Amino acid sequence: MIYFQSNGIRLLGELILTAKTSRSVVGAITLLQKGVEGLLEGLAAFPADPEIIRFRDAHLLVLKALQDPRAFGENWVNRQVTKTLIETRSDLKFNVEAVDTLIRSNLVNMLQFDAYLANALEKGNNIPAMNFAIPLVRMYCVDDRFSVAVNEGDFFHTADILCRCATMNRQHPEGLLSLVEALRGNTATPLQPPTSLPLPPAETPGSFGERTPPTVSTHLHTGMSQSREFDDPSGLVEKSELLLREWIRLYLTAGSPKDSSKPFSSFINELNLSGILKSDDVITRFFRISVQCCVNQVYQGLQTGGFAFVRGKVYQATDALVRLVSLLIRHIGDEGNSAPKINLLNKFLGIVAGLLIQDHEMQKAEFQQLPFHRMFIMLFQDMMGPDTVFENIAMQALIGFSNTMHIVNPVKVPGFAYAWLEIVGNRMFIARMLALASDQKYWAMYCQLLLDLFKFLQPFMRNADMANPVQTLYRGTLRVLLVILHDFPDFLCDYSYHFLDAIPPNCIQMRNLVLSAFPRNMRLPDPFTANLKFEMLADTSIAPRILSNIGAMITPQTFKKDIDSYLKTRAPVTFLSELRPNLQVQFNEEGNRYNIALINALVLYVGSQHISVIRGRGQTPNLSTVAHTSHMDIFQNLAVDLDTEGRYLFLNALANQLRFPSSHTHYFSLIILYLFAQSNTEVVQEQITRVLLERLVVNRPHPWGLLVTFIELIKNPTYKFWSHEFVHCAPEVEKLFESVARSCMVTKTPAMGSQVQVQTEMTGIHLGTSTNGPSLINFNTSSDSSVLETD
Repeated sequence: MIYFQSNGIRLLGELILTAKTSRSVVGAITLLQKGVEGLLEGLAAFPADPEIIRFRDAHLLVLKALQDPRAFGENWVNRQVTKTLIETRSDLKFNVEAVDTLIRSNLVNMLQFDAYLANALEKGNNIPAMNFAIPLVRMYCVDDRFSVAVNEGDFFHTADILCRCATMNRQHPEGLLSLVEALRGNTATPLQPPTSLPLPPAETPGSFGERTPPTVSTHLHTGMSQSREFDDPSGLVEKSELLLREWIRLYLTAGSPKDSSKPFSSFINELNLSGILKSDDVITRFFRISVQCCVNQVYQGLQTGGFAFVRGKVYQATDALVRLVSLLIRHIGDEGNSAPKINLLNKFLGIVAGLLIQDHEMQKAEFQQLPFHRMFIMLFQDMMGPDTVFENIAMQALIGFSNTMHIVNPVKVPGFAYAWLEIVGNRMFIARMLALASDQKYWAMYCQLLLDLFKFLQPFMRNADMANPVQTLYRGTLRVLLVILHDFPDFLCDYSYHFLDAIPPNCIQMRNLVLSAFPRNMRLPDPFTANLKFEMLADTSIAPRILSNIGAMITPQTFKKDIDSYLKTRAPVTFLSELRPNLQVQFNEEGNRYNIALINALVLYVGSQHISVIRGRGQTPNLSTVAHTSHMDIFQNLAVDLDTEGRYLFLNALANQLRFPSSHTHYFSLIILYLFAQSNTEVVQEQITRVLLERLVVNRPHPWGLLVTFIELIKNPTYKFWSHEFVHCAPEVEKLFESVARSCMVTKTPAMGSQVQVQTEMTGIHLGTSTNGPSLINFNTSSDSSVLETD
């Protein structure tokens, strides 16, 4: 190894001197080729040796030096590095570690490399290429899918070929099927939006004018890849900038956006004469140059003028560009063929998304989201406007915009988070996604966008680390959820399971917003009605709709099989003793010792199975039918065997099912009450009370099932709630419980304890007696369970 390293460094040094002396392109290419080949050979032979790491860094320094604009520039070097990679012998070029190093160092032309690799797979017949592509695609598209090194379109065609290979009736290379499943899981499961997968079917991507369109995402990802291509023909940049300025002048003198249709007919001739419309490649470059001009105006303007001045100038340029794109989309292709219009739209969206990600990486803290937000929102309004041509492609356009928002979500582009939320929370965007799309076709796609937002907010909400910018984003999220709760409650009902998996347990008010939704055609009974019983309600026989396979979320499969076996036969006998270890994990990045998603899935799965068994016997759930069963054995074991953290998560999973009147709300209310009554320790009873109470002491709304369950717990003497020590552990706690009781009960019973008259003015507690007020209980004291909640 020492000989290999020293010999390689010596040869590299000689080539550096030669290139420096000759200053020729040939000398630079020879040096570059040696740099790439030395890197491939070194990492292939000794990938983890400390000495070879220094050897690797030396080669990277040479390649990065060649990228300097004063030398040969990034575009030229990247093309030559990629060409060397492609032409190197197979035992070297199919080296995952080395290629990963080159990609993360921004030394590879991804558009060129992706096209080569997809072709090199030979439809699955090239085994070395398959064994190379599978871990590489997994690395960037699954394990590190939010890496800034590549975007989601950079391995688009390679992933496409791998997915086609997985459908062939042959023996598959190891890892192929799991990779394809993971790729689909990144964008679909458990939601499975109709066409949001970044994987096209068997059609070959073609031009804007093709008659048989590929999937919506094909041109979107291609546009993203081409946004990184800067090797433009001579004079194209100057020509494009001149044409853009001319169009802006025509647009501003037209009077209104609608009037811009008149000068468009003459301007299209200029585009034709300039050769902009002669091929898909040229028009793509024109779009990229035009978008970049609008973005550059922001940074240039901030150096010379105020933000208000910059915003006005940018609005003029971006609005004109968007209007030009809209008119091109409107007039391209035949009247009955929508494929070219959708292809052009998605190509432009991909270019804007690609430039956004690239600008965010380059500018870092100086990144300006204004021009990108304006382009997205204005183009969306144009596409969704009252135009018969655009109405015919509106549904496909929704898919394109949804995919774009998913690609540039706050996890991927944190600097775009405010603009992103403003687009996703825009009234027109919400209405189109949730109301105007037929058969709720795009609900899953909008759900995925909200999950992207929750994923970004998770670490801040979980740790209560909310600086002012994050608080602003959090409040905006609450407002979006409130709008959806008011206008589209059925959406929250159907996807509540997915949202609750993504919302940290300490975000109680946000959880209540989701859980308070009930079907629009349902009329909720007043939870404060005296002697209200679940058995009196017809809705308690109907199961709520859950749009996912809960059983499939219980992993591994052996654990799922053990659950099914125990529910049927109470075997294996070791199941209950091994239940807690199966739910535990080593400390993960969230700092949890339990798999929260698995606990939620287990609780809902066991409960659903129990309801089916009870209904199958012709019975209805009650305290007698749920007791002494294998299902209850599991719940009781979890309540007793788990530690404080695990029990809290388990009880939260039960309380998450207390929603509108349904068979699930009825059943899980019984489970909570049964566990409270049968518990032999006040620790469990106190924790049950805490889980229920902390959901009531935040601002409204409060879930209907939560109110009914808590009222039953404190009102029914069977549970002896007021005799427990934790109710009287401190005067302020006792006052709080009595205040809650007065708001929930018509008359007090002797079992409630002392008849202390509480002065609400002194405690800061406001009581209400109906569910229509702003708050059931609103108190001014702080607690760790409501630190994130806002008024």
